[in-house]
Amino acid sequence: MTRYDRFYAVVRRIPRGRVATYGQIAVLAGTPGHARQVGYALAALPAGHRVPWQRVVNAQGRISLRGDGSGYDILQRVMLKREGVRFGKTGAIPLAEFQWRPRIRGR
Repeated sequence: MTRYDRFYAVVRRIPRGRVATYGQIAVLAGTPGHARQVGYALAALPAGHRVPWQRVVNAQGRISLRGDGSGYDILQRVMLKREGVRFGKTGAIPLAEFQWRPRIRGR
């Protein structure tokens, strides 16, 4: 399994209406300190994939803008709102309320 595959497996576990940070995905995939690679992996997703990429945000609870002007930031916001995720007045998602906190096996 490649590193990207591990990232995708973790992202698939994020429930609807919850978000996780890039750094959180990296840690859960066993590669702490590789948040940027999570972003690269999500940007590399092929068409027709079934990975809920929209559920991954930056450490401030904000949507990370892509430099290509693709409009994915708008799409991501719409998709998250449809799932019930709310954005605060500053545009950030209140992580205390919406961040996914997976159960750790054995606890």
